[in-house]
Amino acid sequence: MRYRRSQTAATEQIMKTRKVVLGTRGSELARAQTRLVEKAIRSAYPNVTIKTKVIATKGDKARALDPHAGRKGLFTAEIERALLAGDVDIAVHSAKDLPSETSPGAEIAAVLPRASMNDVLVSKHPGGLASLPRGATVATSSVRRKHQLLWKRADLNVVDLRGNVPTRLRKLGEHEWTAIVLARAGLERLSLSPIRTEISFEGRRFVLEILPHEIFLPAGGQGIIALQVRADDQSTKTIINLVNDRETLLCLRAEREFLRGLQCDCNCPVGVLAKIDNGKMKMRAQLFVQGAVAPRQGEVEGAPDDRERLAAELLNRLRA
Repeated sequence: MRYRRSQTAATEQIMKTRKVVLGTRGSELARAQTRLVEKAIRSAYPNVTIKTKVIATKGDKARALDPHAGRKGLFTAEIERALLAGDVDIAVHSAKDLPSETSPGAEIAAVLPRASMNDVLVSKHPGGLASLPRGATVATSSVRRKHQLLWKRADLNVVDLRGNVPTRLRKLGEHEWTAIVLARAGLERLSLSPIRTEISFEGRRFVLEILPHEIFLPAGGQGIIALQVRADDQSTKTIINLVNDRETLLCLRAEREFLRGLQCDCNCPVGVLAKIDNGKMKMRAQLFVQGAVAPRQGEVEGAPDDRERLAAELLNRLRA
């Protein structure tokens, strides 16, 4: 008991003198997510000095030159390299942007509690997806969302959409589009709350419909803020351990294990969601294959710590 008290006292003394550098992209959403991480760490360790370093990624640079850029890893690789080089201590990522395989020297050691995993239809017209005019143009950056939209509304004209959340909302107002699809979590973190049925952005009014995740199954990791650290950095792991949401981390690892087995990231039309309820993990997946309008779907259930078996079983069901 005396040893534990002295160990705790020593840890607290280290935290009083410790400086932590957070690495993030420069978008409004990325900064907002980093502020949530900073707030969580300060709540656990009020005396830790926290600084934020904004890192320009290939994705940010590529989009400035090519609006169609957007492959997975483009928005995380530079931040991961800065982490491994020791320029930052914690890399803050949107979990769905991370490739299913990351660098051996880095690991996702903690996550904040998952926000909503739903997608949202942001439209110029009321009534939601079912009420969109025949042949309406809907814009999205996601291959998964494109397939899901056409699965339910084959008449839609689905076009590509790039840029951060404010840019996408701005484009909706400027173009002859009927609607766009965004992640609910991103809107909420930018205080554009989809709890209401509409939002106002730069003088324009848009109507919101939260799309059911039973049909619009989300991307792996959607709604999760991931904290990546160097694998051998025990001091930083100690800091983020107290802000980690264990159930969310278990679900993220299961979803990433499934994507790893599928060898598929955000360029594939796949959705996967793991949830823990009453001590059991339920995993659902949806995969669109070439030549089929409707997806292959599957669901498995088991122990939360048995993610590798669950992911493999789910993968086998979809392949069958």
